[in-house]
Amino acid sequence: MELIEWILQDRNIDEAIKAVKRNKGAAGIDVMKADELDAYFALHKEEIKAQIREGKYKSSTVDLDGTDDAECTW
Repeated sequence: MELIEWILQDRNIDEAIKAVKRNKGAAGIDVMKADELDAYFALHKEEIKAQIREGKYKSSTVDLDGTDDAECTW
């Protein structure tokens, strides 16, 4: 199994979400709150995983200064 496939296993994503919620993770650059993660990933997890595998994932960001430099591509 390739490393990316191991990382993208549902159990790893679920554990990461639990850790963020347990640590009361603060909203990041995407301004998503920890308590919003379950609903978001229920709707978008497979799409995000596919985009990561294809090298096309772009995180949601907030453009703080009106420029395009806030975009993050993985």
